[in-house]
Amino acid sequence: MLELRELAQAGRYLTQSLRLMVGVPDYGSYLAHHQATHPDRAAMSYEEFFRERQAARYSARVGKCC
Repeated sequence: MLELRELAQAGRYLTQSLRLMVGVPDYGSYLAHHQATHPDRAAMSYEEFFRERQAARYSARVGKCC
């Protein structure tokens, strides 16, 4: 049974990695991080989180080389 759990965990890691490679933000990881580091603040809704991540990815930043 341990092997099955290890395989399932590897599948979750692979899924998370693929999502990050193509730019799909991970709301679940954001919520876990937010709860652990900022429990006194309200977390963004999924829509707010998605918009913020898209803006961070595609906004024109000063200092870009290309």
